[in-house]
Amino acid sequence: MFNRKKVSETEESTKMTDHNEETREQEDVQEEIEQVNEARVNQPEEAELSETDKLKSEVSMLNDKYVRLYAEFDNYKRRTTKERIELLQTAGKDVIVSLLGILDDFERANKAMETASDVKPVKEGVELIQNKLTSLLAQKGLKAMESIGQPFDADIHEAITNAPAPTPDLKGKVIDEAEKGYMLNDKVIRYAKVIVGA
Repeated sequence: MFNRKKVSETEESTKMTDHNEETREQEDVQEEIEQVNEARVNQPEEAELSETDKLKSEVSMLNDKYVRLYAEFDNYKRRTTKERIELLQTAGKDVIVSLLGILDDFERANKAMETASDVKPVKEGVELIQNKLTSLLAQKGLKAMESIGQPFDADIHEAITNAPAPTPDLKGKVIDEAEKGYMLNDKVIRYAKVIVGA
């Protein structure tokens, strides 16, 4: 009986040990399951974090690209403004250089007028200078308007007054010119000031 009791105690202790081991195994399994579930739950957060990090880096990259592009455009605007100012300052340079010869001619004509006793050669010299100036400006695209006898046109003429027309066919037409009009490359740069027949 003593042996049986011992055997039964041993069996019970073995059962308890087995039970404890089973319980521990179950607890371990439960713990592993919880860890796996926790890992699964945390994994999307990590994925979300990594996707958020990706989006943040993409936003940062695009922002940097935008700032660089804006700075580049700003530099382009400054550069073109500077070039435009330089162009405006030197735009008439070639015309002025070509006019220097005519200026020299005027100086020579003034010297000649100081000692001239005859007016005719001086007059001819001034006419030559005027013709030289007119042809030079014509080469640059300047053209004088022919207004006298033409119908009044508000696009190219500026009427300063009306006067009685000398003949009936000149009514509404330009009968005299107070100031000549000019066109540069077919664009009006100075309106002709005219007197219109009434």
